[in-house]
Amino acid sequence: MNLMRGIRAFLLMSTMSAMSAAVTLAHAADPAKQEIRFGATAGPYADQIRYGIKPVLEKEGYKVSIVEFTDYVQPNLALADGALDANAFQHEIYLKKFSDEHNLKLSELIKVPTAPIGVYSHRFKSLADVKDGATVSLPNDVTNQARAIVLLEQIGWVTLKPGTNPVTSSERDIATNPHKLKLLPLDAAQLPRSLDDVDYAFINGNFALAAGLKLTDSLLLEKIPPHYLNLVAVRGVDIDKPYVQDIANAYKSPEFRRVVDERFKGFTRPDYLR
Repeated sequence: MNLMRGIRAFLLMSTMSAMSAAVTLAHAADPAKQEIRFGATAGPYADQIRYGIKPVLEKEGYKVSIVEFTDYVQPNLALADGALDANAFQHEIYLKKFSDEHNLKLSELIKVPTAPIGVYSHRFKSLADVKDGATVSLPNDVTNQARAIVLLEQIGWVTLKPGTNPVTSSERDIATNPHKLKLLPLDAAQLPRSLDDVDYAFINGNFALAAGLKLTDSLLLEKIPPHYLNLVAVRGVDIDKPYVQDIANAYKSPEFRRVVDERFKGFTRPDYLR
């Protein structure tokens, strides 16, 4: 009888172990997806993945590789072509405009902590020092230039025509330019290099940080509205796949929050991290 009880106990423990393993597997990596290829612009968004997302996903059983880009065009094309599984570098306005222009089926997954545009200068210590005829560099892509134009208005360097849509504003919408500023649109990645040649530069936070600048070095930081928070994009057909939901869960994890607290101070946070 003792032997039979022992056998029954062993079988019961084996069954419970198998059930536990099955539950563990149910919460592990998507069995149809072994590797997640993540694209991001070099700097903080790649680092968010490297230090905050990759470790979480690798604990789930994925292999995670990070491809870094220096422009705003290739990450979406690579995602659409299947060379990437997700990317993190853009806001919803840019994603929609780019997808419409290139007939891509890309979808937003989740917002991420975002570095604001900052006003930097190697020549002046204050915005109040601006001189007539000053040269100001700013992003040349449509959506980020609109952000810079709005910031120019907020600091009183220009006024915009009545009824201007801030999301689509451009140089054409400037009504008055009392300092006769010379606006120099440049590729966003080149803006930090322009600091030696211009009086002021309006630099996207990710490229500022990638160039060794600090957010606290700026003379002014943009207050980012929700539609300008950066996001993770995936292919529309993949939005409901388990590995995509695992990416979203990694951004919502306590581990990622700790990384943001330690490494990304000054970033504007989405609601789930506040």
